[in-house]
Amino acid sequence: MTFEWGQRTYVMGIINATPDSFSGDGVAAAPEPGARGDSETEAIAARAVEQARRFLADGADILDVGGESTRPGSVPVTTEEEVARVVPVVRALRSAFGEATISVDTYRAAVAAAALAAGADWINDVWGLRMDPDMAALAAERGCPVVIMHNRSKPKDVAQEQRLGGRYVGIRYDDLLGDIARELTEQMEIAFAAGVREERIILDPGVGFGKTVEQNVELLDRLRELKSLGRPLLIGPSRKSFIGYTLDLPPDDRVEGTAAAVAIGIDRGADIVRVHDVRAIARVARMTDRIVRRAAPAQPGGAPP
Repeated sequence: MTFEWGQRTYVMGIINATPDSFSGDGVAAAPEPGARGDSETEAIAARAVEQARRFLADGADILDVGGESTRPGSVPVTTEEEVARVVPVVRALRSAFGEATISVDTYRAAVAAAALAAGADWINDVWGLRMDPDMAALAAERGCPVVIMHNRSKPKDVAQEQRLGGRYVGIRYDDLLGDIARELTEQMEIAFAAGVREERIILDPGVGFGKTVEQNVELLDRLRELKSLGRPLLIGPSRKSFIGYTLDLPPDDRVEGTAAAVAIGIDRGADIVRVHDVRAIARVARMTDRIVRRAAPAQPGGAPP
């Protein structure tokens, strides 16, 4: 797929190959009764294919596969476990949807390499090349697009609430957007030093990662300031805790809050929105594009132009 930045908003659908997604929609959350080993892996891959089929029909442009929860307070998994979760799903998606753009959501180079070999097209690194020193070199070697995310998450800064989930508290920035821009620039320099071409870089300011409720709200409102970095912007506000704590709603009841955050994000310059509720948010994106970008309306049948 060819991406023409600035022409319209692209929708990234989240496929969580995890049993502990904060949003409760992980394809590994409910194994088939009695399923073990290969049969359980096949069942998870089949559920991922069906979810992806719905996403693509509903307007997703990118399928983002992750094998480790990144919710505040989540427990890391081993590299081997992450590979075992991600690779069969990526392989199944590539087999089922030959032309689809598939992204792998990981900060581990070994997982990214295995996913790329299985058919993934993009790397989506929530630690922005800072966690694994081999990730930048891998992205350069493969010549693939790489999403570099800003992230100041620390377990000690997480406050948990049973109904609404975890949120970050007490995070300090000298200048929220200035600090994010500076740190993203430093992360881009890591990429450039490894040989990643600038046109392969997409930036994610890290909504929900190491930012308080108020900081997330401010980030979305001031997002346009990051356009000065000269790269496409991806935002991932979907069902995040800043929405839950604003509306007093649990993760599975945040679609309207997500829609508002996405519409504002697009108005402020977002190029890609990463979401769980693809059908609803793809419609929000198309309507917002019609207003903000004067994009052409959808064709008969609901498909984007």
